[in-house]
Amino acid sequence: MHTMWKGTISFGLVNIPVKLHAATENKDVKLRQLHKECQSPIKYQKVCPVCDKEIESEEIVKAFEYAKNKFVVLSDEELEELQEEQTDKSVEIVDFVQLEEIDPIYFEKSYYLSPNEGGSKAYTLLRSALKDTGKIGVAKMIIRSKEQLAAIRVYENTLVVETIHYPDEVRDVKEVPNVPEEAETAKKELDTAKMLIEQLTTEFDPEKYKDEYRTALLDLIEEKKNTDQTATAKDKPAPDNVTNLMDALEASLNRAKKDKPEKPAAKKKTTDPKKPAPKKKKMKKNA
Repeated sequence: MHTMWKGTISFGLVNIPVKLHAATENKDVKLRQLHKECQSPIKYQKVCPVCDKEIESEEIVKAFEYAKNKFVVLSDEELEELQEEQTDKSVEIVDFVQLEEIDPIYFEKSYYLSPNEGGSKAYTLLRSALKDTGKIGVAKMIIRSKEQLAAIRVYENTLVVETIHYPDEVRDVKEVPNVPEEAETAKKELDTAKMLIEQLTTEFDPEKYKDEYRTALLDLIEEKKNTDQTATAKDKPAPDNVTNLMDALEASLNRAKKDKPEKPAAKKKTTDPKKPAPKKKKMKKNA
């Protein structure tokens, strides 16, 4: 399993060297967009709408939009300086609480923790203490230059870090539109709903839940592959240097003709009708 972070967990005077591993992965089936005519992948370009041209990476700067079309530009040096201040690779447990006290809306992403060199004994100590007390640790840590609030708990004999949203990252539930106020519910309807819930109540088994859409989509893709219902992108045609050269020459010639000033037309000689035409000289024959 890929190690994405190394650091230490600290609580009190105990320090545990650990490694961080992603606990989940995105299994979405990614679909590409093709040009319907030639089945070639669509290319997305970074274009400035004002200059009407494609922009290179070195021409792009980062900025924060504080109002409509109003920005505060931040240089790479300024951002790097801030990131250097956020390089502490320690996880400090600041509190221990009951897991049930944290609403699931706060949970963001899960990571596995494994002990780094020399950390097995302290790792086992924290794991056993959390198991026996039924508590989880609330900690602060830095992941990818961002300060995160996190919960450390035990999952199947492994320590897990659950990153947690800060309170100001969770939107106010009062902003949700059209939520009905408390109203009287008919007792018969409520009893029937409770009975249905009881009938469907069981132990949670994650293995019984499948992504049926993803499975059906993969089956459809495999079926199309096996029946040769596939498309091949056309190769980009190589530039015709001869044609391009002729085009360039013709364009240059046309431009030169336009830029060259026109010469005045030469005057044609006219013959005066009153003046007799000059006589042609006769050639003498040699004796």
